[in-house]
Amino acid sequence: MSDLGPLCFGFLVARLAWLGLSLGEVVVLRVPGEGVLEFEGFVREVEPRLRRALVSRYGFHDGREATAVALAWGFENWERVSAMENPAGYLYRVACSRARPRKQRPLFDPPAGTEPVVEPALGGALGELSENQRVAVVLTFGFDWTLDEVAVFTGTSVSTVNTHRRRGLAKLQRSLGVDLT
Repeated sequence: MSDLGPLCFGFLVARLAWLGLSLGEVVVLRVPGEGVLEFEGFVREVEPRLRRALVSRYGFHDGREATAVALAWGFENWERVSAMENPAGYLYRVACSRARPRKQRPLFDPPAGTEPVVEPALGGALGELSENQRVAVVLTFGFDWTLDEVAVFTGTSVSTVNTHRRRGLAKLQRSLGVDLT
């Protein structure tokens, strides 16, 4: 087990738990150390951006779960994923595909007992946007991503991201009764 780094080992345990198994119930095959180290570096670089994109699309809990599922899938298929031109974008699509059966709108209510940092009605208004509009608005305005970064990450064109962002912002302004012109 020593050639599995702590980060990759954690993904393995999470994946087994998701499958309803424990380490005692399976034989863990050793993965060559070089690939594991390469994957750990990839995770350190990509995970925060992947998590932000998925949390903005699916909400806090489902977005984090989708991130874990996508990274676990990436670990299982690392040889294939590492050869891709845009592995982070591919894992974003994997997460979206795996999360698809759950058609629940995310809730963006602030935790109980805290003062809202933003407009209190913003969570509900974001929940009314389409997934694509919400991703474009949250990543560009909330996390200061460029249109190019969002386009590459989501696998769409810059003009499509800009359209989703413009329409989402207009819908938010109408929902919140705010005029920014």
